[in-house]
Amino acid sequence: MKAIRTREPGIDGLVYEDVPDAKPGLCDVLIKVEACGITHNELDWPIWNCRAGHPRDSVIPGNEVSGVIAALGYGTAGFAVGDEVFGLTDQLRNGAAAEYVAVEARNIARKPRTLDHIQAAAVPRAGLTAWQSLFDHGHLEKGQTVVIHGAGGAVGSMAVQLAHWAGAHVIGTGREHSRSLATELGADRYLALDTEQLADAAGRADLVVDTIGGDVLTGSSILLRPNGTLITIKAAAEFPTDRDDIRKVVFVQESNRAQLTELARLIDEGNLRPQVGAVYPLEEAVKAFSAKAAGGLPGRMILQP
Repeated sequence: MKAIRTREPGIDGLVYEDVPDAKPGLCDVLIKVEACGITHNELDWPIWNCRAGHPRDSVIPGNEVSGVIAALGYGTAGFAVGDEVFGLTDQLRNGAAAEYVAVEARNIARKPRTLDHIQAAAVPRAGLTAWQSLFDHGHLEKGQTVVIHGAGGAVGSMAVQLAHWAGAHVIGTGREHSRSLATELGADRYLALDTEQLADAAGRADLVVDTIGGDVLTGSSILLRPNGTLITIKAAAEFPTDRDDIRKVVFVQESNRAQLTELARLIDEGNLRPQVGAVYPLEEAVKAFSAKAAGGLPGRMILQP
């Protein structure tokens, strides 16, 4: 089969080539890849060691997948050949930047009926990260106020929609060019940080969800009421140190079939929509990763075999 492999860390190490066919293992499904979502910095993740800690000499990237089940591994239940599915690959195994990928069945769910595969491939990472930050770690409840940093991004835009659906008062932040998108998706208020200050919303939030890090995260304690929660997917070292009356959480998103299924339901009911960016053929992965790394491209970048 054809795939993108990285022979060494970084974009320059990516090669489009023939690789051994993917084969499903115990409790796996083999997916014919229709679309693969990529994250701009995933080539910098610690993907060069397998589960046993042994170094690998090549890696197929691409953690988000939408496609059709082509075969089942021994012991796999709940799916059938021909099912349309979406979800996450295990980043310590080969990813979905290929014609086929073997994935643990527990990491996938049935694709939203109302989305095509390109749109569906933009959901898993952003949707699960947003869900887990708001509900698993943030314990967001109806009527509370949440500030979402990076409200126009892939994760932030999902978080805005989910918080709005949950009945929260939503304050989005980001650059001015994302204002219209954030408000359209459900933000009740928007702070353009290139012209406004976080202090303009001081003391109003029960929860802050940060997808940006840096100075935005460092300055976020001012937004929270006493006993509020500050959550980031960035570096814990950037947490503000001026408050001991707030809860601070840094987390890495996990795959969860039940949550993928719930996200699919919300999408099919019209409560949630993904933000798809540019779509590239699989063989142009170098161009896709380079364009995304350069910045300024909204939405999830998609590769198509």
